Amino acid sequence: MYITLVLLLTACFNKSEVAITPSIIPIPSEQIITKGVFLLNSDTKLTFDEELKEVSNLFKSYIEGGNKIKLNNTSKNSIHFKIDPLITNIEGYHLKITPEEILISAKSQKGAFYAFQTLTQLLPIDFENSNRKEIAIQCLEIKDAPQFKYRGMHLDVGRHFFSVDFIKKFINIMSMLKLNTFHWHLTEDQGWRIEIKKYPKLQEIAAYRDETLIGSYSDQPHKFDGKKYGGFYTQEQIKEVVKYASERQITIIPEIEMPGHAQAAISAYPELSCTGEQIEVATKWGVFDDIYCPKETTFKFLEDVIDEVITLFPGKYIHIGGDEAPKTRWKECNHCQKLIKKEGLKDEHELQSYFITRMEKYINSKGKQIIGWDEILEGGLAPNATVMSWRGISGAVEAAKQKHNVILTPNTHCYFDHYQATNKNEPLAIGGFLPLEKVYSFNPIPEELTKEESAYVLGAQGNIWTEYMQTSNKVEYMAFPRMVALSEVVWSSAENKNYEDFKKRLIYFQKKLDKLDVNYANHLYEISGNVNFIDNKLFYVLEASSNDQNIRFTTDGTDPTLNSAVYKKPILIEKNTIIKAASFNKITMISYIFTEKIKKHKAIGQKISLNVKPNKAYNLGGIKALINGVSGSNDRYGDKEWLGFNGDDVEITIQFDKPTEINSIATRFYNANGQWIYAPKEFNLQLKLEDGKTISSKSKIKNRDSLFVNFDINVSKFYPKDKKTKSTSLKITIPNYGIIPKGKQGTVNKAWTFIDEIIVE
Repeated sequence: MYITLVLLLTACFNKSEVAITPSIIPIPSEQIITKGVFLLNSDTKLTFDEELKEVSNLFKSYIEGGNKIKLNNTSKNSIHFKIDPLITNIEGYHLKITPEEILISAKSQKGAFYAFQTLTQLLPIDFENSNRKEIAIQCLEIKDAPQFKYRGMHLDVGRHFFSVDFIKKFINIMSMLKLNTFHWHLTEDQGWRIEIKKYPKLQEIAAYRDETLIGSYSDQPHKFDGKKYGGFYTQEQIKEVVKYASERQITIIPEIEMPGHAQAAISAYPELSCTGEQIEVATKWGVFDDIYCPKETTFKFLEDVIDEVITLFPGKYIHIGGDEAPKTRWKECNHCQKLIKKEGLKDEHELQSYFITRMEKYINSKGKQIIGWDEILEGGLAPNATVMSWRGISGAVEAAKQKHNVILTPNTHCYFDHYQATNKNEPLAIGGFLPLEKVYSFNPIPEELTKEESAYVLGAQGNIWTEYMQTSNKVEYMAFPRMVALSEVVWSSAENKNYEDFKKRLIYFQKKLDKLDVNYANHLYEISGNVNFIDNKLFYVLEASSNDQNIRFTTDGTDPTLNSAVYKKPILIEKNTIIKAASFNKITMISYIFTEKIKKHKAIGQKISLNVKPNKAYNLGGIKALINGVSGSNDRYGDKEWLGFNGDDVEITIQFDKPTEINSIATRFYNANGQWIYAPKEFNLQLKLEDGKTISSKSKIKNRDSLFVNFDINVSKFYPKDKKTKSTSLKITIPNYGIIPKGKQGTVNKAWTFIDEIIVE
């Protein structure tokens, strides 16, 4: 249980220094603030148990770097790093600060390091470059330990390549947040990023692509920049990064993708594929048919690669990917079909299991364990594999029930390449919508697991895929502050977490990020809104991310100013309305302008039902989003207005509270084929009239080549002439597009359907 006992919030000395009020992230298990301050200065003595020498030296370098404080051997007051075998958690620590001493007790270097990180958050923001001679540190006592032993962040350097200096910066901030695993995604279709000395063409050919896609994959036709792009890390650079991470108690897990996402490697060594044909390093995003062929040449290549990789990374795990491996080539390959028969395999999915199991056996023989994305469950799970569940939580549930370790990284809560705000100023992202609060709300323990099965959940990880992150600046914008929220998810216990309190602590932490020159996204004062019915009247409700600011708004389409109305109660909507709102302090606007267009039509507020539920990842607004008067974004399909259905035929029924005259029905569909989203081919309508009769129509949807496919139908033409007819309900049937055509992204899978507002007039 989280304990805060405030005996003295701040303390002063010499009328010049004030101790920082603790705002620690991630929030500790127990924290008691006590009376007084510890004065850190050049009279402070540093001592340590020999086992904690490395962390103590790191701490000394931190304190003395950029300051006039030099720790010495006098004994006016002291800082002592102590081994305490009674602390049960190897990463746990006990931090006790009195006016005479700072005592850091831990079972290991790990715990001592995390105590050090907590202590840095009790120092002034400008500490590292302040040239101060003396610092006041609030007296307190903290007992702390992590909830999960795996606390990770992933970075894809295949789509875009980032410098060693940036990798170190990223790792350093991870360590500040007590994250302990860096998942380094080193190989991709678009580039091979690790030096393998036995195969020099990986550096000469596979590490570079001829050009890169410009803009979104959904933009048609595709355009390219015509510039050669790439790079790789030498083995010496990797050793340097691994050492840097190790000093900060971070283990690096390298990912070498197999059997899919192998186009870059195949471009260098075509004999690794089923066709043996020369192909190029991929220049656009997506999933590609050319994957490793399960033949001896391939296994020898991968074993040689693994041999070099394991000498560079001392950690327990090698990540082997296993995701998004189309079976197209395997189905057409004589060798693969013979191998399936020879090994008594059922199909190509079991052939992938054979592939992964064979590589796992080799990796195990080298003293390492494998991790794979949840597709490695298909066709049978390799005996000792750990599963990283990204397609929701079902993979984690299935693996844990089979008594395999799992790491949660669902795209619904942990994909930091998704949009994080709805305002139009957001930079281009792959799609989706993952705001800060949703990251913070994540519980890595699936409800479907028993207490015994939950023990197989090692922790969780945030993923950064970099298709649309060309620079380190953009990576930082997408990573922070969502990484900060995740750190509290995986470290702090659920009963200690509180989002409103977290936001207050985050405001302070962001000042630290400012000092580190981190380009974080600041959406703390963003405005959001929802349609609501109160006493059968339509209202619009505005909310600010932080409650300590004023919301000012307009309803005439003009931008809000300090002179605009202050929002105090829900806004009555009596006609088509454009609401614009923003957060203000006493001086100026402190958020982006929030804009919402509400179209008042006859289906708003009526009863709606569906035959199938939308996919969990694309159901933010619930089924009412289809008839709430608000259309979805023109830039992304992952907002709270678009509803997404994975391969389903959709039936939508709207029941009117009284007979209603209907003249037209309109909607639109998202049509981003690169994201496996296809507009339907037909729209079927059934109207039930007040006299009990039914009118039915079946319409083909035309002009299906654009990103948004609009459809509207004039219903009045079906009514008897010269007679006003009213309806009691309507049913819309939208058949799924079907199987994605061969040669397209997602081929063989059923298409997604995304539906926007259904406007009834």
